[in-house]
Amino acid sequence: MPAVRRKRMGDRREGRLLRSLPGLAKFIPFIMPTRNDRYIHYEEAFEVTELDRFLRKLRVDGYKGIGMLHFLIACHIRGISMLPGINRFVVGRRIYARDNIEIVMTVKRALSVDATETTIKVVFEPTDTLLDVYRKMNEKIDEIKSSDENNGTEDFADTVARLPRFLLRFAITVLRIMDYFGWIPMSLLNLSPFHGSMIITDLGSLRLGPIYHHIYNFGTLPVFIAFGAKRHAYEITRKGKVVDNKYLDCKFVLDEGIVDGHYWGQMLQAYRYMFQHPEILVSPPSRIVEDVS
Repeated sequence: MPAVRRKRMGDRREGRLLRSLPGLAKFIPFIMPTRNDRYIHYEEAFEVTELDRFLRKLRVDGYKGIGMLHFLIACHIRGISMLPGINRFVVGRRIYARDNIEIVMTVKRALSVDATETTIKVVFEPTDTLLDVYRKMNEKIDEIKSSDENNGTEDFADTVARLPRFLLRFAITVLRIMDYFGWIPMSLLNLSPFHGSMIITDLGSLRLGPIYHHIYNFGTLPVFIAFGAKRHAYEITRKGKVVDNKYLDCKFVLDEGIVDGHYWGQMLQAYRYMFQHPEILVSPPSRIVEDVS
């Protein structure tokens, strides 16, 4: 487990200020102050023929419903354990290292047009495995789908939305100012779907392809991952044999304000490796790399 650091002047409730970054890195949030200024798009088609067999075996072994969603979240968590810079965030034109790993996802209570939807936020440790992800995500999703009542995020949104428009605009302005200076209480940060390590959407469940989804200027989310339905591709091997391979199309929107393009490239290379060697995610990582001071 990473060492617990004491809070210092300039740290936030959910993260610590990175003081040893080079000057150029600190300069970027002033040149590109919003995430829409800084985001970069990346698209990858991961070959998942063997991964699909691996997940099918886990389902036979009792992990009912384990699938690509759990696997992608586990990939990102393992990526953070090796490349902690991808768990940073920019707010108030400063760069911080997040204290924990928070994954955000929108959930429909049922697959119908009229069904209500909500957001969930699940907290993970860098040591969590694919099976830990399966357990924690399913617990949270089952809790939401089995209840017709609003969760805390919906209750807060409903309360604020009842305000007259001029008061609502004022309230949002106040929230932005509080976020800039790190004054939002932890109770609200825990509810906010705009604050976290990564947000992910599974469009494969709707039999759609992935989209490039913006990352929000409000809050701290630095990564949005969208993936679609698996598809088949008939390909010819070097020996001239025709094989049926499966692919998963993913699209990433990444905040270049937290790390540079080379660092993001290392993360995506790690993703590729884990897609080809999914068994490594069943065991905890042998080492956790800490972010810079």
